[in-house]
Amino acid sequence: MSQCSGDREDAAGVTVADVRPRTPAASVGLKRGDRVLAINGHALRDAIDFQFHAADDRLTLLVERIGGTRAIALRRRGVDLGIELEPPRPGEISTCANKCVFCFIHQLPKGLRKSLYVKDDDYRLSFLHGNYITLSDLDERAMDRIVEQRLSPLYVSVHATDPTLRHELLGRPRHDAAILPRMERLAAAGIRMHAQIVLCPGLNDGAHLARTISDLAPFHPHVATTAIVPVGLTRHRERLPKLRALERDEAGRLVDVVDAWQDGFLATLGSRFVFLGDEVYLLAERALPPAVAYEGFPVAEDGIGLVRRFEDGGRRRVRRLRPGTRARHVTVVTGEMFAPRLIALLTTLPVAERIRVAAVPNDFFGRGIGVAGLLTGRDIQRHLASAGRLGDEILVPGAAVRDGEGVFLNDLTPGDLARDLGDPVRVVATTPEALLAAVCAA
Repeated sequence: MSQCSGDREDAAGVTVADVRPRTPAASVGLKRGDRVLAINGHALRDAIDFQFHAADDRLTLLVERIGGTRAIALRRRGVDLGIELEPPRPGEISTCANKCVFCFIHQLPKGLRKSLYVKDDDYRLSFLHGNYITLSDLDERAMDRIVEQRLSPLYVSVHATDPTLRHELLGRPRHDAAILPRMERLAAAGIRMHAQIVLCPGLNDGAHLARTISDLAPFHPHVATTAIVPVGLTRHRERLPKLRALERDEAGRLVDVVDAWQDGFLATLGSRFVFLGDEVYLLAERALPPAVAYEGFPVAEDGIGLVRRFEDGGRRRVRRLRPGTRARHVTVVTGEMFAPRLIALLTTLPVAERIRVAAVPNDFFGRGIGVAGLLTGRDIQRHLASAGRLGDEILVPGAAVRDGEGVFLNDLTPGDLARDLGDPVRVVATTPEALLAAVCAA
């Protein structure tokens, strides 16, 4: 069983990554590299402890700096102290002891960056960043801390509520895979959860899926949403359990089933409760639900309503363009799945024929992976090398470039891509505002 590092007895403090100007932290002289050991006498284990104990208006920080430690008094003015903390190091993250049959990390080829192979199952990252956790490794101390510090919401990988089936899906781990008792305990403590089901055709679909949804619904509103996303399979599944992707007709039937479930839950729970990943609608060639059907987009980053939010935001942005705005001569890179919808959006721009949308096939992971965020620099380079005139600039999606490192999944940089193709390359944030700003010229 993996050790949950957030519950270790040692409290080594947290390191300041940055201090924003003209904030309370800056006014008392906190600096990048300072290590905050305690707040108001409470020793700190991690960023969660920092947030929990820094909620008071008057704070005394025990700070370690070259030359020794010192106490710094700090008074909160508003919500923002102005402090950004360094993320946990790989060795400080609780890793996953499961061997899920659909695990994407197990489908990665050798030779990529080491950080890509880290399987976290850390409740702290779930609370702080929305990472999904199985709950299967939580010990009593971790459960007590979640309840005590009100670490809510958490994002929970459920996949199936039948204990035997979930045990199979998690790779037959040595520990107990039953999920409902843990979720019941968290719900009783008022912890809000977002559940996720990675749908594997032939395993946890059909009657099993219906049971899982039926078992989770009574926990609402503490289980606020249940997301169903299709399994992603790469061409590197060597010596792994045999799985298959969702097919078009299955996707269509799933849309119909979930539509009916949503109607029922809206009447009984006041929420649609269960939501389908965008990929299912695109695969089925069905219309995406309207924005109101996503109830505020609470799990959009899990691919639930992300396309709807992007398209609606893009159309609003197009309507607000100033008279005389014209499209620039650019090539916009995206994945094969989203390309038709992106083309439809961009064709509403004046002189849209100057914009080329490059739907890049994912040869690295396999053609079953069509999202832009998993494109590699090599695939983009290979596809564009024979595409002829690319325009004044190549726009690549920010989702495909690792934050803070500026590299694609296979370590090629945008600069390498520009050198190889002979045209400028710009990384564009994956928002409609950023994209339209990049493709338009007054």
